[in-house]
Amino acid sequence: MVMFEKESTQPLDQSTATAMSSNKYSAAGMDDSNNMTATAPVNGDVPPAKGLAENDSGVELTNDNSPLAAAEPPSPFSPKQNGDAASPQDGNQGSGGSRKRSRKKSEEEETTWDSDSEDKTSGASQLGLRQTPRPRTIFQAGLAPHAHNKPRRQNRKQEPSMSLCGGGGGPRVAGVTSGGVPEATRPELMEQDSKDSAQSISTSSSQEIQPEYKDSKGFGIGELVWGKIKGFSWWPGMVVTWRATGKRQASHGMRWLQWFGDGKFSEVSADKLDSITAFAKFFSQASYTKLASYRRAIFQALEMASIRAEKKFPPCESDSPDDQVKPMLDWANGGFLPKGEEGLKPTHTADSNPLEHQVLDVSLPEYFPSAKRPRVSLQKNKAAPEESYSREQMVNEVLKNNRSIEDFCLSCGKMRTATFHPLFEGGLCQTCKDVYLEMSYMYDDDGYQSYCTVCCGGREVLLCGNANCCRCFCVDCLDILVDPGASNNARYLDPWRCYMCQPTLQYGALKRRHDWSIKLQIFFTSDNGQEFEKPKIFPAVPAEQRRPIRVLSLFDGIATGYLVLRDLGFKVDQYVASEVCEDSISVGVVRHEGKIQYVHDVRNITKKNLLEWGPFDLVIGGSPCNDLSIVNPARKGLYEGTGRLFFEFYRLLSEAKPKEGEDRPFFWMFENVVAMGVNDKRDISRFLECNPVMMDAIEVSAAHRARYFWGNMPGMNRPLCASGMDKLELQDCLDHGRVAKFGKVRTITTRSNSIKQGKDQHFPVLMNGKEDILWCTELERIFGFPVHYTDVSNMGRGARQKLLGRSWSVPVIRHLFAPLKDYFACE
Repeated sequence: MVMFEKESTQPLDQSTATAMSSNKYSAAGMDDSNNMTATAPVNGDVPPAKGLAENDSGVELTNDNSPLAAAEPPSPFSPKQNGDAASPQDGNQGSGGSRKRSRKKSEEEETTWDSDSEDKTSGASQLGLRQTPRPRTIFQAGLAPHAHNKPRRQNRKQEPSMSLCGGGGGPRVAGVTSGGVPEATRPELMEQDSKDSAQSISTSSSQEIQPEYKDSKGFGIGELVWGKIKGFSWWPGMVVTWRATGKRQASHGMRWLQWFGDGKFSEVSADKLDSITAFAKFFSQASYTKLASYRRAIFQALEMASIRAEKKFPPCESDSPDDQVKPMLDWANGGFLPKGEEGLKPTHTADSNPLEHQVLDVSLPEYFPSAKRPRVSLQKNKAAPEESYSREQMVNEVLKNNRSIEDFCLSCGKMRTATFHPLFEGGLCQTCKDVYLEMSYMYDDDGYQSYCTVCCGGREVLLCGNANCCRCFCVDCLDILVDPGASNNARYLDPWRCYMCQPTLQYGALKRRHDWSIKLQIFFTSDNGQEFEKPKIFPAVPAEQRRPIRVLSLFDGIATGYLVLRDLGFKVDQYVASEVCEDSISVGVVRHEGKIQYVHDVRNITKKNLLEWGPFDLVIGGSPCNDLSIVNPARKGLYEGTGRLFFEFYRLLSEAKPKEGEDRPFFWMFENVVAMGVNDKRDISRFLECNPVMMDAIEVSAAHRARYFWGNMPGMNRPLCASGMDKLELQDCLDHGRVAKFGKVRTITTRSNSIKQGKDQHFPVLMNGKEDILWCTELERIFGFPVHYTDVSNMGRGARQKLLGRSWSVPVIRHLFAPLKDYFACE
């Protein structure tokens, strides 16, 4: 059995763990001798969690290319990450036969900061399943020696490092807090007078540690400020010591800044800073209204300010988060009176630990929901009836008082449920449902789920020992829902089989649904918050009246749509494809002998062009997902970056639809990643006027690939069923003489290491007794393409995998296109 800790990212001695005066904060006093340096590993546009586990957009970003975009700074929902900064947690291994994974739960899963949670934090480090490893001394050129708690991890990849100011919910330190949050990340600075943290790996010029920030420009350690980097709006942050970053000292005239909202570190010119008291000058109402990340940052900054100024706010009777925060905004816009700037100064003395007051741990309900406990308002103590049950009380009501578990949220214990839990008997409240929609298809570098299968949260998780299962369960869910000692018992089982792999029995209050696969589809398809009219149903066309199909394919990739249409026997009259990748165009031109008309950038297609090329019977496309996938901590969302390309699809779809009076069959389909924010998903659905269908290629291929499909294709909601030609096992996809170590593989993306499998990161194939990677021909079989389909233009292995990692799964598209045979001519 494998157990890993998600919430914490850095073990701390009890002597260094402190709690701040507010129940919304927890501080980690970091001892310099133990080098408790907090780092915010950054994975740029693709996370350091070795990339986007669910991102097949093809954009590979470096560890130091993650700007804090004002449009949408990196979300807290990011898996563990491996930054280039030294992390005391990297390579941790558990003692004995148990191994752990250190991770963080999303801020959206941690909104309850009551006295009960703080009581639990005090003893958390003593209850951990892993002892704090002995520190070892690390020497680096140009820097004083320091100690790292960095033992080797036998069978796990490197883990994320601790952040000081985690997004939204704030970071938790190992054994210090009761809930987990996503790790913080560092933004890339895009300004000449602001230096990216990547540069901090360079050797320090000084031989000894020099006093910090002695350039007479002000802005000392702990001060709350507004900061500015090129291309992005002013953002609240806090000046921190270089030791907090795990990097070198700041250059003359520069300050190490940690941004509120996502916890990234940046080295920023002091000339680009201003006091937080200039709130009225730099606060952007437009950004606050539009961006949850900006609201999160503002809320954190004001919470920190109110703690320092000892400002108390009257209880708010409204459940609206806007009403709860309004008094804080009014106080800030009024100049933080009565204490003003003096009341906001850091309280530590010269002799105290400089990091003592720099661990922010707050979250805003509604914006960042809790997955573990019922939400309690930060500004009122009034408990609504539906929030009166904890999960422990819920289990007691179900097992001893014979209450129906369907009446309770299985994730947090609330009684007001919005829907059913898709896998286990029980319900989910609206808050936990939104978290589940976002997080359930998030995978880490090892191929396992990023968060617990039951609650999509969890501090410590147990990984299923079934080689073909990628699920994990958190310790809290086992000890609360199954049995108080369930996690301890499972710790010594190797392999431990999860409750999705064990027989369908009652385990305490936990019981798997017998029809979970059907419920899972319904869960992702239905959205009670958005109901749309059913799409128009076109009557089938008599065989003699069917004509060849005309297709407009946007973001065409390697012409998967054309390949499937030809495989199904459709007569294709015209196939117009918009694609900007030259390698993808080469594949389409060579493999389909010039029958595809390429028109390059989708943004340059006009209404006049559509009139010249059309009319079209089918419009398909899937815009890049790197700025939509929550696996990317630097994603910009639907309205910025590549996310905006969705609106190009929407624009051209609107133009291509039949005009009033045209009575002809017209179909369309839009695809994107499942692991996107709930708000982005709902916005896309509002524009397209339909809810998506979720399909996972694991049902018809040898690899996971969960995707949302919007459209009006006939029978989109029918079950995904394999055909005789589909290769369902990895062994079926391998060349002669090669043996599969796994039955299925995890989602294959553009990153080369996405091929590694399991908790021990093994290559999936054995050849001549040695592990081997998947060959390109085998990757093509997994995706359903003909062998050597991408072997054009002398492309290397890496380039071919990138093309495949961005493509659609052929069997899934075949499943969607097959009903069109009733409408268009076939050979």
